[in-house]
Amino acid sequence: MTKIATLSIALVVLSHAAAKADTIADWTFETSLPTTAGPFSPEVGSGSASGSHVGATVYSSPAGNGSSHSFSSTLWAVGDYYQFNVSTVGDTGIQLSFDQTSSGTGPGNFGLFYSVNGGAYTQIGSNYTVLDNGTPNPAWNATTSSSTYTFTPDLSSTGTALNNDATVSFRLVDETTVSASGGTVGTGGTDRVDNVIVSTVPEPSAALSLAAGIGVIGLRRRRFAAR
Repeated sequence: MTKIATLSIALVVLSHAAAKADTIADWTFETSLPTTAGPFSPEVGSGSASGSHVGATVYSSPAGNGSSHSFSSTLWAVGDYYQFNVSTVGDTGIQLSFDQTSSGTGPGNFGLFYSVNGGAYTQIGSNYTVLDNGTPNPAWNATTSSSTYTFTPDLSSTGTALNNDATVSFRLVDETTVSASGGTVGTGGTDRVDNVIVSTVPEPSAALSLAAGIGVIGLRRRRFAAR
């Protein structure tokens, strides 16, 4: 095996190892079918999902973003939220993605917050805008998903805070009374979430070690063949 071939294999392994993400928890709500505030276990992995409202909200599981079900609730007030808890013990490089939409009179401005081991909640970045589930946007349905509604927040501002903790909590918090259509949030307005995924990407050092190992093996084989 030539040095170039060995290096090429090592780089391929490094690329695949760096790109591969391992799922800690994935809520699709296809099994849990929410009709209460929860908590609900994820369909993949372990953790818990729940909702919190100051009023007598109605929870349901209407069509998701390309799936039959999601986690939906009514009667939104500032400070109400969805919460997702996971353990990241032994994990680093934590990532989060989720799909979210509101009806025209549902809440339009949310903030993403995190907490570790029951501590205070800290906001990640600025508030984000949730799109109206309907014209001119594609409506959520059971067969076709739309990336328009997918959020992949940058968690780099948390540093290493999310790594290796027994309880990491994420909250999607209603921050204003402005609705998704630009008016005022109504009592019957809804917001729903789907495909909530917490994952981890292996540290580059692990991938580099693997690639280096392959390089050493290739070099030894070359030396042996030359004898």
